[in-house]
Amino acid sequence: MVKRFFNYFKPYKRLFLIDFGCAVLVALLEMAFPVLVRQVINKVLPVGSLRQIFLIGLALVLLYLVTTGLHYIVVALGHRLGINIETDMRRQLFAKIQKQSYSYFDKVKTGELMSRLSSDLWDISELSHHGPEEIFIAIMTLVGSFLLMYRVQPTLALMTVVFVPVLAIVIRYYNRKMTVINKGIYQGLAEYTAGLENVLSGMRVVKAFANEDHEKLAFEDLNQQYRSNKIKFYQAMGQSSSFNYMMIKSINLFSLMVGSYFTVRGNLTPGDLVGYILLVNVFVRPIERMNVMIELYPKGIAGFRRFCEVLDQPVDIEDAAGAVCAPHFNGLIEYRDVSFSYDEGASVFEDVSVVIEPGQKVALVGPSGVGKTTLVNLLPRFYEATRGEILIDKHSIKEYTLESLRKQIGIVQQDVFLFNGTLRENVLYGKLDATEREVEEAIKKAKLAEVVKDLPEGLDTVVGQRGVRLSGGQKQRLAIARIFLKNPSILILDEATSALDSKTEQFIQRSFDELAVGRTTLIVAHRLATIKDCDRILVVTEEGITEDGTHQELLAINGMYAELYHAQFGKKEESHQE
Repeated sequence: MVKRFFNYFKPYKRLFLIDFGCAVLVALLEMAFPVLVRQVINKVLPVGSLRQIFLIGLALVLLYLVTTGLHYIVVALGHRLGINIETDMRRQLFAKIQKQSYSYFDKVKTGELMSRLSSDLWDISELSHHGPEEIFIAIMTLVGSFLLMYRVQPTLALMTVVFVPVLAIVIRYYNRKMTVINKGIYQGLAEYTAGLENVLSGMRVVKAFANEDHEKLAFEDLNQQYRSNKIKFYQAMGQSSSFNYMMIKSINLFSLMVGSYFTVRGNLTPGDLVGYILLVNVFVRPIERMNVMIELYPKGIAGFRRFCEVLDQPVDIEDAAGAVCAPHFNGLIEYRDVSFSYDEGASVFEDVSVVIEPGQKVALVGPSGVGKTTLVNLLPRFYEATRGEILIDKHSIKEYTLESLRKQIGIVQQDVFLFNGTLRENVLYGKLDATEREVEEAIKKAKLAEVVKDLPEGLDTVVGQRGVRLSGGQKQRLAIARIFLKNPSILILDEATSALDSKTEQFIQRSFDELAVGRTTLIVAHRLATIKDCDRILVVTEEGITEDGTHQELLAINGMYAELYHAQFGKKEESHQE
């Protein structure tokens, strides 16, 4: 763990050495004051030389000016070091999260990931700056000041240093205790952030059901748990801080009383006593700093462990060894004995085999929960098949890099996700380097031009979080514009119109028909009226694909499809149609 932590310092070795070196100089210069005071009292005052007093005073002024400059370097460069390491860690963590598959995000809360990308890394940053530096300087100051104290009065110095092992044992005990408590604090913070993100995202639903009081109670429960863990932490820190304070004052008092005894007995001069007491103050300063470290260290270590947990999480779907960039697809799709289950649980479907010809428009229908969406999500490898193989143009999809595979598959879902930016930025998500002309053409094809014209700032209108300022139909048209811009070889429409009213659905359906021209298209649908003109309709059940044919062919065999169709439209409509 320690070696892994210090690996993040390697790119900033020079910055670390400058910061560390300046901190060491500051610690050494602080020991100069007691030595000079001792010299003034023992040698300068008895002589009565004002010139020497003036020169020593001037030397101290210069000393403090140098120390001030060094302090600035330590604070400024030290924090820059911490920020650089924090930035690198955040970049690495975000890259790892982006590599994870849908399965990972099915299990991990968004708020928990947000917590690890923010508060955890802040505490790691503070530890990166202060941790190694503070520990080394504390040891150096303790040893250096002890040697100077020993030089003044060996017996008294040895008697004073007896307090250090007691302090070390107590500090170690509280460090361990607070590391455990901090783990609970971070877990509580992650749950608190996740709960808060969940409620704020669903605030419209909360208000629609007038459940503000219910959510207030749920929030208060999370809030109190987080509060309780923090109180435990600061109670432990308070105990440690109080004990350290008592020990520091005991060392000061002990040094004063025993030092005075040695002075009365003639073993110490008054100058030696004053110098020794000032050295004791330098000696105990690292112990005082340990109070800060006792708060900082457990937080940083707990944060780093949580950071490593995410970083060490295996990526279940990634490019195979030797994966190549996919060529332009013709759109021949084959599912060959494909089975799927979530985390070795109950199987969603087994041994699905189907071939879809290039340019065909194929619908998947069936009861809810049988895995229609999962089946199409296997194609861009959002999930990995448990068994079997999926091929495009007679090549396994695993032969291609994930990026090149997904670049050629366009997806429009029921719940269109829009980023909190402008209309233009959201359309450009289909092709980030698209020209203005390409954007305008995509908007025109998606029947979005009239919408853009009516908006106050046109394409530069901010759509709001998740596109809250747009209607369902407008969001779907924007999603279609994205796909026109992307221009994929294969198109997936997953319940893309199920949330729209009939009039808007018909309008959007015409755009989908235009979008599907020349592309292999897979449509997951509950509203069967939208898929009657498909080249093929596949009926998906728990047993896999049980029916395959055109609308009329499936009605004729009077199976599951006919049952679903009659449930939606009744037999009279079908008789009339015949």
